[in-house]
Amino acid sequence: MNFADLDRPRRRVSLTPMIDVVFLLLVFFMLSARFGLDQQLPLNAAGQAAGAGWQGPPRLVAVGEETLTLNGVAIEETALTEALADLVEDPSDTIVLRAEEDTGLQRLVTVMQRLSAEGYGQLVLVE
Repeated sequence: MNFADLDRPRRRVSLTPMIDVVFLLLVFFMLSARFGLDQQLPLNAAGQAAGAGWQGPPRLVAVGEETLTLNGVAIEETALTEALADLVEDPSDTIVLRAEEDTGLQRLVTVMQRLSAEGYGQLVLVE
């Protein structure tokens, strides 16, 4: 046994290089990550719809928090696209959406996404 080794102070492990590496990895992943994908819904304000004027039968969809009406008649959300098919000649025809009082934005967006998925691209939002 060598007594000279016992007199030497023990070297402490430095954590600084490890912390540097952790911060570099953190910065790398923050810069390379995509935090969320924004989604756009094509929407026209009233009066900005394409075309000179209104053509065809009325197509007013009133969106409530729990209800959905088409031209004042209550309708199930699953039957909306089928009912609209009878009122439009082409999927590019204008469909007017009106959110009822106390209707959440997510509910309105859900209905708009359903209509967009079915090919109805000309949606107009009115108060």
